[in-house]
Amino acid sequence: MKKEKFSNPIDKNIKGIENHKKAASYLQAAANHHLEAATHHQEGNHQKAAQSTIAAHGNFNLANKAQKKDIKQHAING
Repeated sequence: MKKEKFSNPIDKNIKGIENHKKAASYLQAAANHHLEAATHHQEGNHQKAAQSTIAAHGNFNLANKAQKKDIKQHAING
């Protein structure tokens, strides 16, 4: 009887794990910047609110890139 070798799924999916963590981190940063923007608007400091909004948008785009990398990994690995 032949023994099957099982690969460690964590080893196989390290890139996916890293991409998920990156995406989550960037999404948390984007959320924090949006909350800062809201606070700045409430305080009447619309320039700072705009800067926080731009920072949020940048972090969201980075999260989106990480998600796309993960989707590609899933397509490659099945």
